[in-house]
Amino acid sequence: MAEIKTKQTDVDVTQFVNSFAETEQKRADSFELLKLMHDFTGFEPKMWGQSIIGFGSYHYKSERSRQEGDWPLVGFSPRKAAISLYVYMGTKEQELLLKEFGKFKIGKGCIYVKKLADIDMEVLKKIMKETIDFLQANYKTE
Repeated sequence: MAEIKTKQTDVDVTQFVNSFAETEQKRADSFELLKLMHDFTGFEPKMWGQSIIGFGSYHYKSERSRQEGDWPLVGFSPRKAAISLYVYMGTKEQELLLKEFGKFKIGKGCIYVKKLADIDMEVLKKIMKETIDFLQANYKTE
């Protein structure tokens, strides 16, 4: 079985944002997300792999395969096309919250936003709370 490549690293988060976020808007949004997610979760930001900033962690074991590993409770990545928000578990409550969230696209495991001004930050906090509650109820978390 292949080993999971996305693991927590010791790369400096601030340095990463300053070098990876390609526009001033993305840098500003990234630093705003850093503060929001740190304040909301109480966890220090950590780099996961080469481009994901995560907060807290949980250990998962896939029911469909033998794959298992660790992943952040919530996180984001200031990618070129959009900011990827790793805050979504697809719960019924989150589906309702998305109706109030603002302008976004949804992927398999994340929500894509062009800029933070496009979304409701209070709704983001509710989505994060729902994700963290779900993960803490179903997995071993740290």
